[in-house]
Amino acid sequence: MKVVLKVRKKGVIILPKMLRNAIGVSEGESLIAEVDGKRIILRALKPRVVDIDPTVVDDILKETDRREEERYERIVNRGQGRA
Repeated sequence: MKVVLKVRKKGVIILPKMLRNAIGVSEGESLIAEVDGKRIILRALKPRVVDIDPTVVDDILKETDRREEERYERIVNRGQGRA
């Protein structure tokens, strides 16, 4: 499928509905644009859905909390030593 597009003020181009439908994008969604020689390639930016075990996420959050608590304690202890 080929379509002629016009570059408008400030570089704005309008993607016709048939092109948007062909790559599965809707208003407000993002595209990735890359230059390949003299071509501009547009691809739909679709986030990957990853299935993660909730216990792994919980473990990571607990570790982050533990490190933040240690950091806080070091800051507080330094401040008490100066008083």
